[in-house]
Amino acid sequence: MLQFFSRWVSANQLTALRVLLIPVIMAMMVIGPEQYWMLLGAWTVFFFACMTDYWDGLIARYQRKTTKLGILLDPIADKLLIAALLILLVEMDRTPALPVILLIARELAVTGLRGVAAAEGLVIAASSGGKVKTISQMIAVGLLILHYEVLWIPCHELGLGMLWTATAISLWSGTRYVLDYYRTLPEP
Repeated sequence: MLQFFSRWVSANQLTALRVLLIPVIMAMMVIGPEQYWMLLGAWTVFFFACMTDYWDGLIARYQRKTTKLGILLDPIADKLLIAALLILLVEMDRTPALPVILLIARELAVTGLRGVAAAEGLVIAASSGGKVKTISQMIAVGLLILHYEVLWIPCHELGLGMLWTATAISLWSGTRYVLDYYRTLPEP
């Protein structure tokens, strides 16, 4: 299946698709904020967008075509997807602003730190904590998009709990990036 799929789509195209799906998800949430079927549609598109993050990595490894553009765009696409939807969820009064501010501040700080490290010729690789952070944020946002109870699952309440958990994981992994940066600095 992967061989067939990778003939038609490149990893960078999937990353670009993830970014292009953001306004579609947002439009569905804004057009039908109280319509369960519209939110379910937004969640479905969001889930597909999240899966492109997994698939683009599979395809890049399968094709052995990891590009500098892909290395740059993939984490940016993830950050845009999560940040845009979290900001919209704050605007829709479905989540408090504090965890969103903390998450976005962490992303900006780590991205800036990686930029400084790169300018110094140092590479701070993505960690398993960063992957856990991304997955936990995606789960939280997905639950908050659904908002209503689904099959007796209180999505909104569970989403808020997961958002705070994702915030804690994000701050922990951000601290790890700062420590890794200082460990890579040469001795004075």
